[in-house]
Amino acid sequence: MPQENHQGQFFGFLNTPPLWEKEQFGIQQFDFPDLDLASFVPSHIPNTIRLGHQMEYVFKQLMEQSETYDLLLHNLPIKREKRTIGEIDFVLKEQTSEKLTHVELTYKFYIIDPEVGEAIHQLIGPNKLDSFFAKMQKIKHKQFTLLHAEDGVKALEQHAIDHTQIEHQCCYKAQLFKPYGESKSNINPLNNLCIVGFWLGFETFRGSDFQHYEFYIPNKSSWVIAPHNDVEWSNHSEINTAIQLQMFKENSPMVWMKKSETEFEKFFVVWWD
Repeated sequence: MPQENHQGQFFGFLNTPPLWEKEQFGIQQFDFPDLDLASFVPSHIPNTIRLGHQMEYVFKQLMEQSETYDLLLHNLPIKREKRTIGEIDFVLKEQTSEKLTHVELTYKFYIIDPEVGEAIHQLIGPNKLDSFFAKMQKIKHKQFTLLHAEDGVKALEQHAIDHTQIEHQCCYKAQLFKPYGESKSNINPLNNLCIVGFWLGFETFRGSDFQHYEFYIPNKSSWVIAPHNDVEWSNHSEINTAIQLQMFKENSPMVWMKKSETEFEKFFVVWWD
């Protein structure tokens, strides 16, 4: 991955708002510290690992730049006998108070399905393989409790960390996509600032609304990044062919759209609509 793409990932991560503020659903949102990044040069992030793990590299390097926290551990596997049963993302120590914070990191892309009831059930992955509600339940009832299970306690003790002194928080960032043509989505108590684009079905995309623009399908490592001009754009007919291949694979691609030299949009074309 080019160096400029690395930097784009870092700034894309930092510019993505939290999915909620303070405490919601019994989960405290991590309050990101102020960082001095004037001389920050990101280290290499493997392009072969999944996007969630790439974001863990981003978070780790940013915390290493922090003057607020010390990073005590990162990606600690929890094992039962010889089987890995889970992993602790991060444990931070606040430098002034020495308070310990366990941070579970999540970075997601969700479409908003307004036909479902409450907002917490409306957020689903573009391929309908995951949902916010299921992830939130997993964080509360599996990932947080893991530190206090026998195997988690033993793993933390090996790093001289007392599980009873740890506060649990979640750094949960997300980019949300509302239905095409919908002017406003009410997702309270979730953060409306997370809405960055729209989603639609392939037949709608093939229509006249989009024929005069240019398009690009970014690889998944670039999903975090804001659309920019330094890519190889395709016309509507060309991109239709590429998207149709994704539809056959039951995969919903993210698409960047260039409306002018300075105006861009991003959206998902979903295979199931």
